[in-house]
Amino acid sequence: MLTNILFSMHKMAEEAPMKTFSFEEVKEHNKAGGCWLVIHDNVYDVTKFLDEHPGGEEVLLEQAGGDATENFEDVGHSSDARTLMKDYLIGELKEEDKRDNLPTKLPNYDKDAKDKDNGSSCVLQ
Repeated sequence: MLTNILFSMHKMAEEAPMKTFSFEEVKEHNKAGGCWLVIHDNVYDVTKFLDEHPGGEEVLLEQAGGDATENFEDVGHSSDARTLMKDYLIGELKEEDKRDNLPTKLPNYDKDAKDKDNGSSCVLQ
């Protein structure tokens, strides 16, 4: 009986809609007393993990309140680390703040476009 109740509660938690946060909200949690990170558009509260992080708390605090996706992937975290992340997941970014919805910061090299002043084919967007 207890097993069925626990399984039902776990299933409900998995099916519950994720809370959404703006990037501005995430930016407010940028210190040891409240440390949030964005990784792949998901928001993690890693405050309680600071002391346990194998790379040291400084690594997390440097990214606190920001998007840590690139740094997270550059380190090459293990599958165990990726599984552990689920314990700290508190939501996701609002649609308008997700990386896929942000304008690109990379130059657009258009072979047909030329800057009239200097002949460059790099068009910044």
